[in-house]
Amino acid sequence: MLNSLQYLDLAIVLAFVAVSVLAGFAARRRASRNLDEYFLGGRTIKGWRAGVSMAATQYAADTPLLVAGLVAVGGVFSLWQLWVYGLAFLLLGFVLGAAWRRAAVLTDAELTTERYSGRGVLGLRVTKAIYYGTLINCVVMAFVLLAATRIFEIFLPWHDWLPAAFYRVLLGLGGDIATTNTALSITLVLGFVALYSATGGLRSVITTDVMQFALMMVGTAIYAWYSVAAAGGTQAMLDGLVTQYGEERAARMLSFTPPAAEALVPFLIILSLQWLFQVNSDGTGYLAQRVMACASDRDARVAAMVFTTAQVLVRSLLWLPIAIALLVIYPFDATAPAQGLAAAREITFVQGINDLLPAGARGLMLTGMLAALASTLDTHLNWGASYWSNDLYKALWVERWQRRIAKPRELVLVARLSNVVIISLALYIMVHLDSIQRAWQISLLFGAGIGGVLVLRWVWERINLYCEVAAMLVSIVLAPILLATVDAFWMQLLVMVLASTATVVITAYWAPPTDRTQLIRFFERVRPPGFWQETATAAGEDPRDSRRELRRGLLSVAAAACSIYGLLIGVGLLILHPGDWLLSMALIAAGLLAAPFWLRRL
Repeated sequence: MLNSLQYLDLAIVLAFVAVSVLAGFAARRRASRNLDEYFLGGRTIKGWRAGVSMAATQYAADTPLLVAGLVAVGGVFSLWQLWVYGLAFLLLGFVLGAAWRRAAVLTDAELTTERYSGRGVLGLRVTKAIYYGTLINCVVMAFVLLAATRIFEIFLPWHDWLPAAFYRVLLGLGGDIATTNTALSITLVLGFVALYSATGGLRSVITTDVMQFALMMVGTAIYAWYSVAAAGGTQAMLDGLVTQYGEERAARMLSFTPPAAEALVPFLIILSLQWLFQVNSDGTGYLAQRVMACASDRDARVAAMVFTTAQVLVRSLLWLPIAIALLVIYPFDATAPAQGLAAAREITFVQGINDLLPAGARGLMLTGMLAALASTLDTHLNWGASYWSNDLYKALWVERWQRRIAKPRELVLVARLSNVVIISLALYIMVHLDSIQRAWQISLLFGAGIGGVLVLRWVWERINLYCEVAAMLVSIVLAPILLATVDAFWMQLLVMVLASTATVVITAYWAPPTDRTQLIRFFERVRPPGFWQETATAAGEDPRDSRRELRRGLLSVAAAACSIYGLLIGVGLLILHPGDWLLSMALIAAGLLAAPFWLRRL
């Protein structure tokens, strides 16, 4: 049975559940009108709310565990593989966000029908809906659920709470206590998330995400305070790191730069390529969905800036002291082999919540972790359902095969029912996760092959339907070969990027171009930035306007990146390297001085 302190923690969790469910039912009527209301909130979402929602989704229950593992294995420097994606987020906001909004599509798969011409358009749309909406979407959900089981194992001991007679019935279905508890926890969490997200659509998802993100940040800040205090304070924590692991290894753990000169070239290649050549390079997916739901172009830019600030700057500065403190509080053998170290260190993030936080604070952090899980699942359910209802059911089944017009409420019903299909597939993948690890690695490298063409289709008029198909084919063929023959990820990435980009450019010049009428219609509707010389001229517009728009956007991206990364490293150095205060102040000053250049753009 629960004691009085556990009741306090449970009360905080139940209050969060109740508010989330009520938010779903409050938005139910408007969400039931049509797919625009259900998936895009009627395109009336304020920028800051969309940005916070994206940040809540990206927080995820597994990400702080991942950070704890990365810092233990590769030090603070290894977090650049997460931070570098901030450049893609800024590109979405300052260059492509307004274009996504003006395209007035419901999903990124639907964009193919607006951007390209030819008999293969519907086929490409359906292929992308299946790949993004089912394969990628369900695999991500499976990984998040798998990471969540580590939280469930510690904080949800159902065998201690439920009546013995009732639990024996469940035990007979599950086989053992650990399996039964995990199955019950996952069922309840998925049922809870599906209830409010399927009921209220994107409005309820965003409303709960804003509340969830606030809980996550408050809980994480409290956790950071208690973990540093448990390590003896900031200076004692840094001294303890040296005592435990030696001066050389401690310095590597705390470094923001590559640990050795030979790592500089791989670092620069990954830093320059990974953010752009990835499956969501232009925002494809739920990021584009949030931007398309914004009320104005300005809101779209605000959304991306709020998202990047919360994602890269705020949460990282809270996670850094926690990750370092856990290395001191739960030390490991520095001479032990690295294999298996990351997984062993990931669990310390959850263990610290249980060991270091008092009642109430523990309940708040547990609620924050549950909120992180819920905010990721609700987004992926809502986003996945948009492909099933809009691209597979409406475009393929109803309009192409049945040759009729689908009713708005019929489509909303399909959207809600498709949540069940998505959940079932995600659970199936999670159960068989060990057998698809290799396939997931291939899908990551596959994303590197198609990322370039996703950005180029917005900024270069010569990109056609065959460019995207060619990029997919190169990725499918080359990814398994690289994974089997090349060990270093940076080299895999470089070869894939060069091969894919060369193929796309050659195809753009030699394959049949997009119909001129289609391009003019797309240009007049979207006003894309970049190189649209012939199309703009044919539409009676000055082609220099598009190039100027691209230039202004890229300068804003550069200025915003200076602010984000200057403040991140500057404040991070103050925490982890207090002796480097002069460099810290210089970086913080540079970040603040760059702010007016991108603020003007907002």
